[in-house]
Amino acid sequence: MYNIYESDVYIMTSKQRAYLRSLANTIEPIFQIGKSGISENLIKQLNDAINARELIKISTLESAPANVRELGEEIAISTNSILVQTIGNKVTLYRPKKQNSRINLPE
Repeated sequence: MYNIYESDVYIMTSKQRAYLRSLANTIEPIFQIGKSGISENLIKQLNDAINARELIKISTLESAPANVRELGEEIAISTNSILVQTIGNKVTLYRPKKQNSRINLPE
């Protein structure tokens, strides 16, 4: 597996991002963010989901307190993950497992 960690900062090429976007096409959102926004409990649940799946998709409702991009960036920072894309009202996040990763990124 290609190591995307460099000085504790995620480095990702456009080819790797495109690969993750293609994988994300087939998955359904597993969380929704509504008017209550991002809470500590949501971040904990997102961390658990990312640990289990590596790649997750989140849906945001119109009543969310911020736009999709801002929410995605805030969640990515809070969960120490990569914001792969925001499209429509969906956010896709990725965080590789340190061992036994199921997703092998192209180099």
